[in-house]
Formats: sequence, structure tokens, C-alpha cells
Amino acid sequence: MAKLTVKQQRFADEYIISGNATEAAKKAGYSKKTARFIGNENLTKPNIKTYIDDRLKELEDKQIAKQDEIMKYLTSIMRGEQQEQVLRGMGEGFQEIDDMDVSAKDRIKAAELLGKRYALWTDKTELSGAVGMVQIIDDIPEGEENAGD
Repeated sequence: MAKLTVKQQRFADEYIISGNATEAAKKAGYSKKTARFIGNENLTKPNIKTYIDDRLKELEDKQIAKQDEIMKYLTSIMRGEQQEQVLRGMGEGFQEIDDMDVSAKDRIKAAELLGKRYALWTDKTELSGAVGMVQIIDDIPEGEENAGD
């Protein structure tokens, strides 16, 4: 992959933020008169496109919880390893923040979600594989047994 110029990288980073090629070109330092043309042209350049795609993938990976992270979190809730902050009235209008263990209701919900993931309690049975079908025809009207001959 070819290296980006400082302006091209600035354009790409601004485009990732706004999604607007013209505005990104202006903020990257391109002329206001040519920003629209340059912005659209930059999006067609393979090295800039690759940079934008790679950065978006990187940002997505950091921001979106993956399956293993979700499963670990639900497990820690179910096991009572997490606490939550709650406000507690201290009288005369004052409140204090306390850390409390996650409630039994929330722990049960986490266990339920984990159970659903592993299909621990389900009335439905999932079948997979090939199924053959044979149809037997018994009732052929008389006089038509040899109709195809």
C-alpha cells in the first residue's frame, strides 16, 4: 500500500468523522473551490480507500462487543462478581452513592440469557441434515396402467 500524504491522511480522518467528502477536503486544507472534486476523487484512490476501510474496521472492533466479551460479562453478573452503583438517601435531602452487589433478579436474567445461548431449556428440537422423500402411488385408475406404453 502506498503511503498517504499528510493532506490525504487528514482528508481520510475527517471523512471518517463526517462522512462528507467535500467537508473533509476543506478541513484537510484543500482549496474551497476544488474541495468537492478533490474529495470525490480522493475516495476513488485505492490507497486512501484502503486506509479509510482499515480505520473503520479498527474503530468498529474497539467499539462493538464481541460474543466472548458478552458471554464473559453475563457470566460475571450471574456469579455475583459485579457491583452496581445506587443512590442511598441519607436524610435531609442528602444522597450517597453506594456500591451494591447485583440483585438476584439481574443474576437470574444473566443466567437465563446464558441458558438461551446454550439452548439449555428449550421445547424445540433443531434437526439438520438431508431428508429423503419417497411417494408411493397405490390407486391407479383401471385401464390406465399401461397408458404410457
